[in-house]
Amino acid sequence: MCTVVVRWSEGQPVRVLALRDELTTRPFDDPGRWWPEHPDVVGGRDRIAGGTWCASRVGTGATALVLNRPQKRDADPGASSRGVLPLLGVVHGTGWRAHLELAGMASFLLVLATPGQLLTWDFDGERLSETRHPEGTVMVTSGGPEDRKTERYLPAFAAADGAEGWRRLVQDASPADDPGALVVRHEEDGRVFATVFGELVEAAPGRLRLTHSREPWTGRPWDTLSVG
Repeated sequence: MCTVVVRWSEGQPVRVLALRDELTTRPFDDPGRWWPEHPDVVGGRDRIAGGTWCASRVGTGATALVLNRPQKRDADPGASSRGVLPLLGVVHGTGWRAHLELAGMASFLLVLATPGQLLTWDFDGERLSETRHPEGTVMVTSGGPEDRKTERYLPAFAAADGAEGWRRLVQDASPADDPGALVVRHEEDGRVFATVFGELVEAAPGRLRLTHSREPWTGRPWDTLSVG
């Protein structure tokens, strides 16, 4: 995951926009109930590692997302995959830290958005720091030059009305070879790294509406998954 926008107000449904940037050759499944041990959890599934970039828990209205960070790009042999973090976040909430060993993991930013709070945890490969965010609209990225996205786009997301307004902002963005672009496409040595998935999550306890697209910048309709 590389770009996340959250609108949070206590007691209200949470709205999340998630744009996933990844190698176009890395296979993944669209959102569904992919984890039998967590039947209440819905998310897209990475076919290689089996984890996810974004997961929602229907019963609680919680959504958790993970973004790669630049400080420690590669995990040590045997270390946990970052793809387990959204699952731990929605299942265990703020207690997720007790359920894995951070040592050796690649750096990340974990986002947890619930009807009662919005928190992020930033891990640089050695230290973990927690931030509790106030009500409003928050945008986070994978860091470095990608932080220019916040400068460019956060005011527009804060001003936009409803999920449809957020979707239009994405559809108005053409793929660009610029890490500060909302929708990206980079080619190097025959490999393509690009925005491969976009999803809008609207969640409240017992109710989830998730719209998604593998080409979110186009004008084509997004698929819809509703639970509750």
